[in-house]
Amino acid sequence: MREINISEAIREALGEEMARDENVFVLGEDIGLIGGDFGVTRGLMARFGADRVRDTPISESAILGTAVGSAAMGLRPVAEIMFSDFLGVCMDMLLNQASKIRYMSAGQWTLPMVVRTATGAGTRSSSQHTQSLEAIFMHIPGLQVVMPSTAYDAKGLLKTAIRGNNPVLYLEHKLLYFVKNQVPEEEYLIPFGKADIKRSGDDVTLIATSLMVHRALAAADKLKGQGISVEVIDPRTIAPLDKDTILESVKKTGRVVIVHEAWKKGGFGSEVAAILAEEAFDYLDAPIKRVATPDTPIPFCPILEDSLLPDEEKIVRAVKEISS
Repeated sequence: MREINISEAIREALGEEMARDENVFVLGEDIGLIGGDFGVTRGLMARFGADRVRDTPISESAILGTAVGSAAMGLRPVAEIMFSDFLGVCMDMLLNQASKIRYMSAGQWTLPMVVRTATGAGTRSSSQHTQSLEAIFMHIPGLQVVMPSTAYDAKGLLKTAIRGNNPVLYLEHKLLYFVKNQVPEEEYLIPFGKADIKRSGDDVTLIATSLMVHRALAAADKLKGQGISVEVIDPRTIAPLDKDTILESVKKTGRVVIVHEAWKKGGFGSEVAAILAEEAFDYLDAPIKRVATPDTPIPFCPILEDSLLPDEEKIVRAVKEISS
C-alpha cells in the first residue's frame, strides 16, 4: 500500500468529495492561488475553479458566516480558519449559530459544514498561534470535533465530515502535516464516535489525541522494554466520544493515563477522568493520571516551549507512577 502524508491525505479527501458532489466547495484565506498557509489546498483552484475554491478577505467572521448561510441553503462548505487561535474571532458563528440551527429548527434545517483549522504548538509561534482549544468546542452541544493523528484517519474522517449533516470542527496538528503512513487508494470512510486502538496492552491504558498519540506510542515502546504492557487508544473524534472502547480498556488494565497537549485545567482529560470516575471506578487499581500542558500561555522561547509540552519522558513517568 502507498504511503502519503496527512497534508496529501486531506487534499485527496477534498478533491474526491468535490468531484463527487458539486455542492462541496472550499473557502478561506489564501487557500486558492497560494494553496493555504500550510499548502494543504494546493492545486484545487486550478482543478475546480475560483467559484468552488474561494479566496476570502481576512475576516474569520465573514468566512464562517458564509459557511453557515450556504450550508443552511443546501451547499456543503469546507471553511479553513488558518489557525485555531482565530476561532475566537468568529466564536458566535460556532457557539450560537452553526451548533444550534438544526436543533432550533426541529431538524428542518441541517448544517453540513466543516471547519478545518491548524492547531497545536511546537512551531515556535508564541502564545497566539499555538493553542490547543478543543475542550472549548467539545463543550458545545451540536458541534462535532475531530482530531486525526494519521494520514489514514485524516482522509477517512474528513470524507465522513463532508458527507454528514452536522457542523464539524476538524483540527489538524501543525507538526503532523508531513507524517506519512499507509493510505489505500480505494475509497473508505471512518465513522465518528469510533476510537482506534493503536496498540494493544494489558497493564495500563494510555488515551491520547492528535500529536500526543505518536508520543504515547513512543512511550509505550520504551515501557515495553521495562516490562510494562501499554494499550494506546486514539479517540479520533472527541465529540462524539467513544466511551465504550475507553471503558472496556480501563476495565481490562485497571490503570489509565490521559495525554493531551491542551492545558490540563478543564481539558479533554478532565472529561474522560470524570467519565471513568462515574462509570468505571470499581475497576481502577490506581489514581487516574493526566499528562498535559501547565496553565500558562505557550512561550516563544524554544527551550521554555518544549519544557511545558507533554513528551515521551513525561508520559513514561506518569505510567510508572501508577504501575509500581
